[in-house]
Amino acid sequence: MDCCNMRCGLIAGAVFGAVVAILGGVLIPVGNSIIKGTVEKVPVIEPGTTAYDNFVAAGAGVYRQFWFFDVQNAQEVVQNGTTPVVVEKGPYTYKTRYFPKDNITFNTNDTVSFLLPVGAIFEPSMSVGPEEDKVTSLNLAVAVKIIYSNMVLHAVLENLIKTSNSSLFQHRTVKELLWGYDDPMLKAKLGLFYPYNGTYEGVFNVYTGKEDMSKVGIIDRWRGERSLRFWDDPYCDMINGTDASSFAPFVDKSTPLYFFSADICRSVSAGFEESKDLKGIEVYRYTLQENTLASPTINPDNRCFCRDPTTTKNCSLAGVLDISSCQNGRPIFISLPHFLYGSPSLQDGVKGLNPIRDQHYTFLDVEPTTGFTLRFAKRIQVNMMYGPSNVITLVGNTPILFLDEIWKTLLASGVAIFGVCSISYCMTRRSQSKLV
Repeated sequence: MDCCNMRCGLIAGAVFGAVVAILGGVLIPVGNSIIKGTVEKVPVIEPGTTAYDNFVAAGAGVYRQFWFFDVQNAQEVVQNGTTPVVVEKGPYTYKTRYFPKDNITFNTNDTVSFLLPVGAIFEPSMSVGPEEDKVTSLNLAVAVKIIYSNMVLHAVLENLIKTSNSSLFQHRTVKELLWGYDDPMLKAKLGLFYPYNGTYEGVFNVYTGKEDMSKVGIIDRWRGERSLRFWDDPYCDMINGTDASSFAPFVDKSTPLYFFSADICRSVSAGFEESKDLKGIEVYRYTLQENTLASPTINPDNRCFCRDPTTTKNCSLAGVLDISSCQNGRPIFISLPHFLYGSPSLQDGVKGLNPIRDQHYTFLDVEPTTGFTLRFAKRIQVNMMYGPSNVITLVGNTPILFLDEIWKTLLASGVAIFGVCSISYCMTRRSQSKLV
């Protein structure tokens, strides 16, 4: 009897195990299918979805932070061509992206177009000092005039600089440098972000993902165009990927993520680095590739980004991107902060730099199932070229190529998802994201 019970028990256990295994084999794919179907509905940008609510809303915890390089020996640089010595000052923090998207229009090709209102509110509690703090930095008006004035006119420019009591460097408040001041030489308003408050970024046209989830968030047009007009090359003028706030769901870590940055006037890619825990949420960390700003001798794809063989040492200089073609001709160069990954000659030209990867590289933390970016540290440095001149004595023996670090900003970009948020934009920045 006991043997019979044992055999019956074993048989029953085997049958039960088989049933459980069969059910598991059926339910797991069914469950995965349900999850997949549910997730695929979430990122679609259309009224009634979570993605749409977050798409329209201004978001929360969106800050832009600025660091300035304060020139310590401006007089010696002007008089003797001495190597500039700089000290980093910052952050000066502003809340941005507090306006919802404007003029949202759904189009027949499963895209939605919109304008992005911009503004900035100073946040004293997140700053090292008030907006009235003063910084000695390159005089934008003088530098631009020197670069773009014909040598024959330099004598006239020399007199204009003197009569307006201007110099190669200026001592102004943070607020003036960022948002505008009355320049005595140009007799006009000038500032790194002037005009800003009350203006718009866009027009953007992105795919909603309604018919093809793999295209959700991908930029279809920017300013009405499917390609850029800055680089005179089909490859460099491509607009690839999203704005980095989100990507298609079910992210594949073996595939790079592509996004377009209006700040640097080009598209870039980020590669998977590692999985991380972000307040209990698993995210994939993607980082900007080290060869993004490499010289064409190292990364041939960058050949069409080399605009001037003279200033780039025959396109062998690494770490800077000449974006003058998308900045109304102003001699502006973009780099990573402190010339991270740049040629040694860039760092040798300025004393006081200290590139540190963990502080100065760009990364995105992406939730792999939904494709939402939960944290985005976008770090960019803005530099300006000036000199030389044999006529303008206020310039002196300056180097032919000098990339003066005027300011650098870091900011966060992302999107609000299920109570998690952060967001993006700026011209030089590192990012401060918040989870709500």
